[in-house]
Amino acid sequence: MNAEVDHPTEGEPLIRPSSIEHPLYDAVVEACRSVYDPEIPVNIFDLGLIYTVAINEAGDVAITMTLTAPGCPVAADMPGWVSDAVSVVPGVRQVDVDLVWDPQWGMDMMSDEARLELGFM
Repeated sequence: MNAEVDHPTEGEPLIRPSSIEHPLYDAVVEACRSVYDPEIPVNIFDLGLIYTVAINEAGDVAITMTLTAPGCPVAADMPGWVSDAVSVVPGVRQVDVDLVWDPQWGMDMMSDEARLELGFM
């Protein structure tokens, strides 16, 4: 799969840029927003758990994501939930979800909407 996100080498950013110009990007983001961490009433995109959405011309989607903590009880399930949500987007051919722990998630990665929903604003 050509959209696959490999690990950065020295000097490259830990979080690679997303394919924001791709015509499928907004629909893929909306699909990610349909997935929630069962312990937090905010979708995983606005929580900042989705680091990169890379989409190639064939419609292959590679998502790099994390969780709020390595001991998260849904760590084994969450990538599958994301893959299931994104795979039904029209035009998406294949989905690969890579769960990473570096960089570590922090509350500063949340959107303003998520902070407001959780009472941090």
